[in-house]
Amino acid sequence: MADLYLTHGPDVFPQPSDTAWGRVRSWWTGARNYFLYNYEREPLEAFLTAALGEKLLGDSTVRLCIPAFEGKHSEVFVFKTPHHRDYKLDRLEPMVKVALATAAAPTFFRPLEHNGYTLVDGGVWANNPVMLAVIEAMICFDLQWEQIDVLTLGCGDDPYVVSRMQSVLGGRLIWYDLIFASMRLQSLAATNQARLLLGPPAIRRIDPPANPKPIMLDDFRRSRDELVPAARKVVDEHGDALATAFLGSLAHPYQPVPTI
Repeated sequence: MADLYLTHGPDVFPQPSDTAWGRVRSWWTGARNYFLYNYEREPLEAFLTAALGEKLLGDSTVRLCIPAFEGKHSEVFVFKTPHHRDYKLDRLEPMVKVALATAAAPTFFRPLEHNGYTLVDGGVWANNPVMLAVIEAMICFDLQWEQIDVLTLGCGDDPYVVSRMQSVLGGRLIWYDLIFASMRLQSLAATNQARLLLGPPAIRRIDPPANPKPIMLDDFRRSRDELVPAARKVVDEHGDALATAFLGSLAHPYQPVPTI
């Protein structure tokens, strides 16, 4: 995933040059984004197709639950591999379409129209999907809570602090970035719920340290220069403990439930 992002990030998120004309284009793009999505989907779809080809979700060699938001009927939406006898339909979904659905971040890309659904990035309700994984394990398999250990990976802990302007004025324009508070608080709530359910030692949350200036999803340069080294540092710090906890023995190979 890191290699794909580092290689194709500039294609998916083309950035204006650092010139006078580039700065004008950057301003215009930011102003236009109040009314129009920022990026075309085709470059993202092209490199996903090159990586995944015509594979279906049912071809996955591991169990997956991939969240999206279905906007036509206002419902949460989860693509699931056939790891349970009741999961029959999603196995036929093209992996490329699943990836495009869960990557359709509002304001960055248009929602994905697919099979009669309007699909949006699952991060709007499951920015940290740890509870989705925990509940899935408990309802699909004959497990006790003591048998579950979780490794959950974050993208950087960006605190959301209420500003003086928000406290004094409190209007819609001042709270324009409330989505970032919602995403962070959903993540904290999900991690804490999982710890309450399974016990704190069972949940290992690995997150790069907070950055004074949050890195936006489409800021390829800062992600490459700051987030990747921060992630490697965290892995170096926790790698031995994670190897002991999760890599001591091989799991039983995943076998999809056959179609009946």
